[in-house]
Amino acid sequence: MNTLLIIGHTFPEPTTTAAGARMLQLIEMFQKNGYAVTFASTASISEKSLDFTALAIPTENLTLNDPSFDVFVSDLRPSIVLFDRFITEEQFGWRVAEFCPAALRVLDTEDLHFLRRARQQAYKDTGDTKNVNLFTDTSKREIASILRCDISLIISEFEMELLKNTFNIPQGIICYLPFMITEMPQPDLFPLFEDRANFMTIGNLLHGPNVDSVLYIKKEIWPLIKKQLPDAKMYVYGNYAPQHIKELHNEKEGFFIKGWALSVKDAMSTARVCLAPIRFGAGLKGKLLDAMAYGIPAVTTSLGAEAMYGRFYDAGGIADSPEKITKLSVALYTDKIKWQQSTQRGFSIIKERYNGIPISKEFMSRLLVLKTNLTRHRQEHFIGQILQHQSLQATKYLSKWIEEKNKN
Repeated sequence: MNTLLIIGHTFPEPTTTAAGARMLQLIEMFQKNGYAVTFASTASISEKSLDFTALAIPTENLTLNDPSFDVFVSDLRPSIVLFDRFITEEQFGWRVAEFCPAALRVLDTEDLHFLRRARQQAYKDTGDTKNVNLFTDTSKREIASILRCDISLIISEFEMELLKNTFNIPQGIICYLPFMITEMPQPDLFPLFEDRANFMTIGNLLHGPNVDSVLYIKKEIWPLIKKQLPDAKMYVYGNYAPQHIKELHNEKEGFFIKGWALSVKDAMSTARVCLAPIRFGAGLKGKLLDAMAYGIPAVTTSLGAEAMYGRFYDAGGIADSPEKITKLSVALYTDKIKWQQSTQRGFSIIKERYNGIPISKEFMSRLLVLKTNLTRHRQEHFIGQILQHQSLQATKYLSKWIEEKNKN
């Protein structure tokens, strides 16, 4: 049987983060294709972590800079090892290469961390993300990780083009693999326009772009919406809210901090418009995918919409100022025809761009070819072997020094 070892920076939380939902999609894809999956991490399992027992997936708690991993991976002998971000590849990639050299090494970038961090820094420095310094130490680390792996999964078409055109990454070692929806939306099962009310947003509130988005809504957008729709309410859903976000709760202003949503579907199906004014970040936006899947138009920014909609019009509205965001939001809230057109576009986008069945089939076919021709593939991309050699030597001896230090 084919075996997949996933090494995660954390244990995924599909109900609280888009990254967790993405990881669950990957796990389900591999399981449906006959892979036995093992998940390992140095982190602790939380109450919101994925129930691996229900999925019949064994888990392993790893220790950094410890030879116990070498024994573990040698005994497991996985055919594929998937790192959930470049940091885990840095920590364990050299050990996999040394003790399990025949294993296909896959990096799931989730989103390009160097792009997200660069945009966040640019926004902090200047208030916008037009002039971004991409050539940072983080980009060097992440791109080195991409070059060392046999293939890297890229969630966004924009990021694919960035890697190919700006950093000259060979197309043979990167693969576009977006979010995957395996069950298509059933529009007839969702509440109608007249059965919905109020606004909402959702997202993990440990995530900087989500925190900024909530503050932006509260301080600059909601007062403008409230002037035109005095009876409307705004509901903010998300786990791990910091204190300054919790303190935004104000019932007189119709602004409610609701915390973790037990059901994203229920939270979205009862509201009429989703607000997602994201001012920095990277990758695809899980909340925008959920909004399309659950039949609620979303108003977002140009950056938020990046790579989400393809050739289609957006599934709600795109604007980059509080005034324009308000205008689009109020129009969707009050115009039934416009609202219906937006939800229908969302359903169409899901079917064309995020249908997990053809996406999974194409990816697994590529993976099979790669596994069959792994030696030739590595020879064709020899720069990765050079980086692997240099990284392995440097990281290996640093790790062994730490091992000895810990013994003492």
